Amino acid sequence: MSDCGCHPKGDDSPARRVLWIALGLNAAMAVVEAAIGLRAESTGLLADALDMLSDAAAYAIALLAVGRSPSFKAGAAKLSGSLLLLLGIGVLVEVGRRAMYGSDPDGLPIMLTAALALAVNATVLVLLRPARRGEVHIRAAWIFTRADVIANAGVIISGLVVAVTGLRYADLVVGAAIGVYVIKEALEILREAREAKNRSMAAA
Repeated sequence: MSDCGCHPKGDDSPARRVLWIALGLNAAMAVVEAAIGLRAESTGLLADALDMLSDAAAYAIALLAVGRSPSFKAGAAKLSGSLLLLLGIGVLVEVGRRAMYGSDPDGLPIMLTAALALAVNATVLVLLRPARRGEVHIRAAWIFTRADVIANAGVIISGLVVAVTGLRYADLVVGAAIGVYVIKEALEILREAREAKNRSMAAA
């Protein structure tokens, strides 16, 4: 009988616990960053908020994949990568819109919010680290979080530049950089998902 991926295998409770924690933290931070990003007129924070929201969706997808077949997990990773790719493109579009129509970012709330997001993502990264070389859907979640940590650091730097110099373009540059990095990570996830699917098909 073929493996449909419909039944759990083994004890996946540790992975589930970590993914639930990551999902809750990212969903909460997405709301916080979006609200403050709109108030502070920060492209960097809005990009990071969208990244957090996409991550929360990715963790939800990974939760669905826990205990399923290798082909199901590869499909879950592919869906995560596709979501992340769309997010990266959307961020670049928003950066272009703000570059054309203008914005007035506020450096201090940008730095403080990004620092909080960095603490959240660093915590999730530590929780996911033991499983980062494991199955493809968990690997995808770890890549998402790694990208977030780098993006958070960039937003903190842009907030500092805006606060010290008043140059709004620092915020736009970081927003664009996050968009490009997110696209790079999405392509990495899609590549790994494709390789995992090929392995599962070869083993069938």
